[in-house]
Amino acid sequence: DWVEYEILMPEKDDQKIAHLAEALKKKYGFRILTMQDKKDLLPYARELFGLMGNEYSHLYSSVALSEKQVEAYIRQYLNLIPPEFVPVVLDGDGRMVAFGVTLPSLTRALQKAKGRLLPFGIFHIMQALKKNDRIDLLLVAVKKEVQGRGVNAILISRMLEVFRKFGIKVAESNPELETNLAVQVQWKHFERRQHKRRRSYIKMLAK
Repeated sequence: DWVEYEILMPEKDDQKIAHLAEALKKKYGFRILTMQDKKDLLPYARELFGLMGNEYSHLYSSVALSEKQVEAYIRQYLNLIPPEFVPVVLDGDGRMVAFGVTLPSLTRALQKAKGRLLPFGIFHIMQALKKNDRIDLLLVAVKKEVQGRGVNAILISRMLEVFRKFGIKVAESNPELETNLAVQVQWKHFERRQHKRRRSYIKMLAK
């Protein structure tokens, strides 16, 4: 089974996570990649997908991406997503140790466009990317070597900062294996509800 959560963003600014994140950055030398535009993210794109491949390889149904797929995803997604919604954590040597990929929800925009980008659907999409109160949590990965050092708190602190800036009130997680407690525990301090469940059935075929 895969489960999905709807997570409410806190109305009040809770500084506990922010203080924890700052303490961890000082202790371990971590920092958030500063990005002014998409050009600042693109040099890290391949490293991002490499980290994702390494940390997702043990998950059920995970399949390694080919070079062509990586190139396609860089063009299709990283060129589309505002860089603020892709927090990246670097170590003291400037190497990527964690990242998150989020995207303003396009559900309502696609409904308004009736599933068509042309001739006017693209305007609904672009508007949703600029002004939205819902966000989709697409991907998150933390390098094995630094797991247990609170890198998740640094990512979440950065996400909350950006979400408050853009007026995000609700976040929706991607499908997560119900056994993937390492991901689900990230939201334990937030008001949330599991609102979706997907199930895969397997049937062995006789030879």
